[in-house]
Amino acid sequence: MGTKKIISENTWLGSNRRLAKTIGRPVMRFLGIEASSGILLVFAALVALIWANSPWSDSYNELWGTEVNISLGDSISLEHHGHPLTLGQFVNDVLMVLFFFVVGLEIKREMITGHLKKFRDALLPMIAAVGGMVVPAFIFYVFNSSGEASDGWGIPMATDIAFAIGVVSLLGKRVPSAMKIFLLTLAIVDDIGGILVIAFFYTEELASEWLIVAAISVFGVIIFKKLNVRYTPAYIALGVILWYSLFESGVHSTIAGVIMGLLAPATALISDKNALSEAVQPAMQDQSDFSGFRKATFHLNASVPVTERFENLLHPLTGFLIVPIFALANAGVEISFDSLSDAASSGVTRGVLFGLVFGKIAGVTLFTFVAVKSKISELPIGSNFRHILGISALSGIGFTVSMFITSLAYDNVLLQDESKIGILVASVLAAIVGVFFLRSVKVVDQEVSFLEENEEVDQSN
Repeated sequence: MGTKKIISENTWLGSNRRLAKTIGRPVMRFLGIEASSGILLVFAALVALIWANSPWSDSYNELWGTEVNISLGDSISLEHHGHPLTLGQFVNDVLMVLFFFVVGLEIKREMITGHLKKFRDALLPMIAAVGGMVVPAFIFYVFNSSGEASDGWGIPMATDIAFAIGVVSLLGKRVPSAMKIFLLTLAIVDDIGGILVIAFFYTEELASEWLIVAAISVFGVIIFKKLNVRYTPAYIALGVILWYSLFESGVHSTIAGVIMGLLAPATALISDKNALSEAVQPAMQDQSDFSGFRKATFHLNASVPVTERFENLLHPLTGFLIVPIFALANAGVEISFDSLSDAASSGVTRGVLFGLVFGKIAGVTLFTFVAVKSKISELPIGSNFRHILGISALSGIGFTVSMFITSLAYDNVLLQDESKIGILVASVLAAIVGVFFLRSVKVVDQEVSFLEENEEVDQSN
């Protein structure tokens, strides 16, 4: 019923064709579910695990180990330590740039018009996010204080936004909307922290000449913004130059996506509704005027911020294609009695597991408690500390970014696998613990908490 109201009967999806009814519209409904990208992520990870532990495991390793030769002439080529990128490295170093670009766009939007616009509103989740990064990193370091294993301290700091928000959305009204915003803001600040960690701590030897090229391309983007240039191919060209120069410089190339996302214009070129109406109305009245339609289209596009246009375009691509491919390429860990035995005694696995599960709960909850009790900030309306416990547990779902940092922290395949086992187990446990805490809060408790909060506000007025 709902699908027919949204999709026109004149389109293929709105028709009565069997394929449209049995596949097309159900797929559209699934993609419209808030948790759908998280579901695809889990499905891709399960496929990777099953494939890597099946009789066809060799084909899994051969696929992602396939060399990808990309070059432009004799001087420009994509290589890692003098060797062509493997398909797995191509996913991590090239495709994931788009994922981090969308992350940058989301951060920019939240800073300009969203939950990070007002410092007071964002203060509590920002404090909570700091606790959720510092404590897990410290716990990991306790288990791995020396040697190559210690390089993975950034792994348990991450929060997977899509996964965590997906779990919350499945709980419906049991989680107040204010707490969903709290989790979203916490995860965004967590992403900022993760990006800084990748940029400053997980880089190789720097090539200064390529950093200069990167700086020039960033300067070019800033100049274009100042001149109100909105020609998208120009920004794409500068973005590609920035990405390649960072790839060659030693700074991880995905940082290019974040930089371009943060630099993208977040305000509309045309914000005057009257001017927009005057430009569009003639085209609506005279449908034979092609030039009028082009002018109206330009004005309509100019009334939407660049950040919003790119988000709408790329969010489905990253959420439903790139991130699942990343999970498929990175979650294929061989599970055997020996590997589980090694993981159980591994400082890396225990550091990741305890960091993501206990570290996130302790860090987020403790820092939130101190901030509230010291009057620095207040709990969101309609929430209590049981909600904080549940949200802090869900922030321990670090799947995507934790896997990504693992690939940067370790070249040793054994350490990578031990870390990935810890991430997989921790993410499942974090989801279970988070759901347990949040389901233990009765809806009536939320209503009472909300009424008490309103009474306090009324009395203060």
